[in-house]
Amino acid sequence: MDFKTLRRTDREDGVQYHFKAENGYGASIIQTIYSYGGKEGLWELAVLDSEGQITYDTPIMADVLGYLSEEEVNETLEKIKNL
Repeated sequence: MDFKTLRRTDREDGVQYHFKAENGYGASIIQTIYSYGGKEGLWELAVLDSEGQITYDTPIMADVLGYLSEEEVNETLEKIKNL
């Protein structure tokens, strides 16, 4: 999976991609001047529940994940798909 093929929203301060898995979980992937790693060209990812709210109740994260490479984002999306 390549997250850059997902729905994209251009923001004044960067970009956001939106992911929704068949199991109900999703993810918000951002790169902005304020995101963890954004100034370095890296990505921040938050796991979302079925209502689109950030959830920390998964084995994937206890907080948002920052400083991710594109490959790490794609790997994390695969993990979300398999929850």
